[in-house]
Amino acid sequence: MINRQLLEPESIVVIGGSNNVHKPGGAVVRNLMSGGYSGVLRVVNPKEDEVQGIKAFHDARELPPTDLAILVVAARFCPDYVELLAREKDVRAFIIISAGFSEETPEGAQLEQRILDTCEQYGCALIGPNCIGLLTRWHHSVFTKPIPQLNPRGVDFISGSGATAVFILESAVTKGLQFNSVWSVGNGKQIGIESVLEYMDEHFDAERDSMVKLLYIENIADPDKLLFHATSLIRKGCRIAAIKAGSSAAGSRAASSHTGAIASSDSAVEALFRKAGIVRCYGREELTTVGCIFTLPRFIGKNFAIVTHAGGPGVMLTDALSKGGMQVPPIPAEVANELKTKLLPGSSVANPIDILATGGAEHLGIAIDYCEKAEDIDAIMVIFGTPGLVKIFEVYDVLDKKIRECSKPIFPVLPSVSTAGPEVQEFLKRGHVNFSDEVTLATALTQIMKTPAPAEQNVVINGVDVPRIRRIIDSLQTHPQPLPAGRGGDTSLAENTGLQGNSAPPSQGGERGWVSPSIVHELLSAAGIPTVPEFVSDKKEEVLAFAEKTGFPVVAKVVGPVHKSDVGGVALNIRSKEVLSAEFDRMMQIPDATAVMVQKMIRGTELFIGAKYEPRFGHVVLCGLGGIFVEVLKDVSSGLAPLSYEEAYSMIRSLRGYKILKGTRGQKGINERKYAEIIVRLSTLLRFATEIKEMDINPLLADEQDVIAVDARILVEK
Repeated sequence: MINRQLLEPESIVVIGGSNNVHKPGGAVVRNLMSGGYSGVLRVVNPKEDEVQGIKAFHDARELPPTDLAILVVAARFCPDYVELLAREKDVRAFIIISAGFSEETPEGAQLEQRILDTCEQYGCALIGPNCIGLLTRWHHSVFTKPIPQLNPRGVDFISGSGATAVFILESAVTKGLQFNSVWSVGNGKQIGIESVLEYMDEHFDAERDSMVKLLYIENIADPDKLLFHATSLIRKGCRIAAIKAGSSAAGSRAASSHTGAIASSDSAVEALFRKAGIVRCYGREELTTVGCIFTLPRFIGKNFAIVTHAGGPGVMLTDALSKGGMQVPPIPAEVANELKTKLLPGSSVANPIDILATGGAEHLGIAIDYCEKAEDIDAIMVIFGTPGLVKIFEVYDVLDKKIRECSKPIFPVLPSVSTAGPEVQEFLKRGHVNFSDEVTLATALTQIMKTPAPAEQNVVINGVDVPRIRRIIDSLQTHPQPLPAGRGGDTSLAENTGLQGNSAPPSQGGERGWVSPSIVHELLSAAGIPTVPEFVSDKKEEVLAFAEKTGFPVVAKVVGPVHKSDVGGVALNIRSKEVLSAEFDRMMQIPDATAVMVQKMIRGTELFIGAKYEPRFGHVVLCGLGGIFVEVLKDVSSGLAPLSYEEAYSMIRSLRGYKILKGTRGQKGINERKYAEIIVRLSTLLRFATEIKEMDINPLLADEQDVIAVDARILVEK
């Protein structure tokens, strides 16, 4: 719970405050005083009579009633202090800087739980433990530096790691990024990142609140809360970017050891961010660069003009923008020809516009003015540094003026932070930001451009027979057993899609919960997902009769073994009754074979759709190209069920191999609408059949007319 005593305390006590500003207790007192805290500041220190000019209390029992307590003492003392202060001193908010709790030992977890129980009993807000504190325009309750410039329209930053928060602040300060608040939630025992977003959402005021939120997350404790409030804030006009650390197995282990975080799969995180409209970042520089972009005026379009006095950075920026799907179009000939007469001889006006190393403030202003007039330009990037031979205050004066006057956003790339340090700092003091590296800027823009708007949360029912799905699921008598090695919780995508086929008959629920082909077919049919004609039997005559009826060529697959391909249980392009008869006899000799499935042989581009249930997140749906694109290149995108059509299209179009789906080198593209429809139908099936814990359809075969499921498997746990 976040309350007034935490945000606007009239009195603060630092338990463990000291005169040594090189230790946390002394640093907190220093920062509170230097930050201009206007309330009553108290300190408890049993060995000092005065701390940094403030009379010290030797015992917390001597304190008068106080709003907020900041604890900077050993972990073992914290529960007793919290109990005393909450019960006897009316303290209703705590910031616990101390470490040594659940992030370290089971005993520490017990101490942490005692603190939480007391806070819940007395209605107290709790930040931490194991954090750097809380930084707001009201009070600087942190022990670290740097203290960034605070501005009500600056960025709200919420971090699950104290040290990382400091490093991100370091990165931000050098760019001129200003802050409204910095929340270090530490272990987040009561107030986690989701709780802070919830408070910001429920108390949002567009006239006075920050419109930008930056997050550093090591553990998503409540995905639903994060999704709901992030989506709500973005729809109110806010912009949110986040790092989710621990995307690899080793990274998850490191995050868990650092904070006691519960690891979640990266595909689930990616799907959640996509659904909410959160821009995902992968490093400090990228996060703070995205934050700086968010402070500039919004723009629609992907056409950039580059104005530079150094050719190389302009070329690198052009390459990086083009790689990210943006454009650096030529300036219209009429405008370019006129501009050329205004610049120094030898200047280039092709875009990038190179005003030459000898170009100065006047030439920069002229070039910007012409870019402002150009109809096909959406934003302007200005690269201007110095070799240290001249002062360029006047250049940055012009840049400052143009940023304020122009209707199009201007991105300042000022690389000479050393040789032009005073000039850059003066520019930043005027409220601007600086993107000192042009490629990092382009990378951050790419992430922003490819992040979709928040998705609608409605379930698309159209064409999905929900009652039939429930009847099928409810009729199964499934008693799943542990999956074999490599099929458990953190199974890789390649392992997931390498397995094919299904197993035992439906009366047994399927081996290890994998349901039979007939049940798979029924479920897909109920969802309205088209499947290739198929027939399963352990009688050769029935298999041959179906093949003759449907027409050759056909495909034969063994039923029983999960790894059909590994045991030679797949035969393609069978063109005669005699060959099919021989293949039937061979497959029925494979160990664990119970029947043979025969399908009509069809051709097309191989696609893949899969899904896996993630605890706390729900079903994560994956899509991509089939075959090697899944198993080797792992070219997939993810979404969180239920999915809308807009989300499905966004998933498809974010694939690296999307050009293949559109058609390339004379080959026709696939029916993208039907592929998106199947993704949506699958997500609806999962929404009403939560007992499905894992499934994939691989391959689907697609052409310009149809998309048809050829092979699928479904794991049900009841």
